[in-house]
Amino acid sequence: MSTDQGASELILSVEDAVVVLGGQPFFEDLTFHIHSGRKIALVGKNGAGKTTLMNVITGDRDIDDGERRVYHGATIGYMQQHIDPVPGQTVKEFVFLGMDEKTEEWDRTYKIEMIVQPLGLHPQDQMDKLSGGMLRRAALARALVEEPDILLLDEPTNHMDLEIIEWLENYLKSYKGAVLCVSHDRAFLARVTDRVFWLDRGGLKVSPYGFARFAEWSQDLLDQEARALHNREKKVEQEMEWANRGVKARVKRNVRRVEQARSDKAQLEADKAAYRRATRKIDLGTPEAGDSSQRVAEFINASKSFSDPETGREKVILDRFNLRIKRGDKIGLLGRNGSGKTTLLKLLIGEMDADAGKVKMAKDLSFGYFDQKRASLNPDKTLQENLCPVGNDHLDVRGKSRHVCGYLKDFMFEPEDAWRQAKTLSGGQLNRLMLAKVLANPGSFLIMDEPTNDLDMETLDMLEAILQAYEGTLVVVSHDRDFMDQVVDYLLVFEGDGRIEIINGGYTDYLAYKQAQDQPEKKEPAAKSAVKPDPAAPKEKAAAHMSYKLKYELEQLPQKIKALEAECNALSEKMDDPELYTRDPGDFVKTADRLEAVRAALDDAETRWLELEELRQAAEG
Repeated sequence: MSTDQGASELILSVEDAVVVLGGQPFFEDLTFHIHSGRKIALVGKNGAGKTTLMNVITGDRDIDDGERRVYHGATIGYMQQHIDPVPGQTVKEFVFLGMDEKTEEWDRTYKIEMIVQPLGLHPQDQMDKLSGGMLRRAALARALVEEPDILLLDEPTNHMDLEIIEWLENYLKSYKGAVLCVSHDRAFLARVTDRVFWLDRGGLKVSPYGFARFAEWSQDLLDQEARALHNREKKVEQEMEWANRGVKARVKRNVRRVEQARSDKAQLEADKAAYRRATRKIDLGTPEAGDSSQRVAEFINASKSFSDPETGREKVILDRFNLRIKRGDKIGLLGRNGSGKTTLLKLLIGEMDADAGKVKMAKDLSFGYFDQKRASLNPDKTLQENLCPVGNDHLDVRGKSRHVCGYLKDFMFEPEDAWRQAKTLSGGQLNRLMLAKVLANPGSFLIMDEPTNDLDMETLDMLEAILQAYEGTLVVVSHDRDFMDQVVDYLLVFEGDGRIEIINGGYTDYLAYKQAQDQPEKKEPAAKSAVKPDPAAPKEKAAAHMSYKLKYELEQLPQKIKALEAECNALSEKMDDPELYTRDPGDFVKTADRLEAVRAALDDAETRWLELEELRQAAEG
């Protein structure tokens, strides 16, 4: 731990604790301390025990051995995950239910202004009328207004707008009490935390740094473990070699040494297996994109609006919107809830029509659709029944037949889970099942609405890798900023009232653009804020900013073009051989096909270089 920890007050400690689940030790020698003001990220794979640890902290789960101490009468608050709304109960009544009845009205009013309203809640709204996302906000507001000495938060950013997530970050950074948070939102954890509790294979490791340095710190620990395993393996091999030579059984010390060598070998194999499981990365290969034309979708002066039931006024979603989406584009949608992101998705898949203008889609598109409400999953059916045709235990995964148990294992399910009903799964497990269903055959146009909710970090890594390698067209809605930075090429940012900004790059690039816009001397005329791109060139109308990803791509293209030119010349020379077809017809066809593919790739690379070079000049100019 860092030396400054002694300056803060110890408010809770757990030492040498044992927690038994199902008759087996789940935690042994569990030791950790929480000091006032600490901001702690609690991380670990699904099933590592994050919920159990939180219950130990709150006291809802007794430890079976060891000691748990709470100092100075410290209070502990927990953001509720499941709420059964009371009919007629207002948001204000729910939020202040846990507070002292003697709390002054001015204090309640202050907390409404500082916490309830910034979370987008209306104090007089009835709880039983709220959506699931708004109920989570109410649960968060209740936890915050109680101002406990230790505040436990479980996925607080799920279903939150980016504006609210940023408000929450600032609030927690200045929060006087300690905070322990479970979240898949890496950007959120990196900005808020100064410590990490890492649950790994039944143990807890404490990082003296915030989550921003967790990847580096944890990899160092795993590297040290790998070296230690390697050294142990060499020693065990020497002992086993000695034991296998044959020893005098009547010599007791030799018998004990043989037994110890065999025990050490068995323990080493178990530890190596555990290490492999801890470091295993999910690899599902590259999803096929299928066939589609270069232009897959186009909005031409498209307009869409709805009547707002609260205000009675027209709510404009799209206002003469123009955009051309090409094959291979990876597009992120950002904006507040209700700003129009889901409407745009429904226009793309044909569930909704524009009020005016056109939405043209290429023919023969095959869609993959990740619906955040998971409507395509049947809760009463098993995982196998949700994935496989009726009466089958195999499914088609991008052209290959896979047994359902093996495929589910790719998504961190156990084989026996195949016969569980979907309704018995947690939110994170349901999202993994939904991913398994969609990514089996993502089609040529993949649409994903909030795919990152409830996912653990290992599954997020897997999803990012799959989407980065995906060759088709991707449109994704997510409030996970790090995810957007890793996956998308450009953003459509819904600003409200039909205004949509188009930003090259991810969320970090959007922040840089907004900061530049906020500087008075660099502000563009007001008319520029409502971006209405020409359908022939949407990206050129984007903000004059070039992301790091695009800069890197531009730097690599000359080398790629040179390699393609060299291969094209070599193939052309081979095709000039008049005896090639007579000598080897199969090789002739193969070479001709490859030459055509290389020429197309070269043409695409040269076109892409011109596009990026124009963008670079615009950004520098």
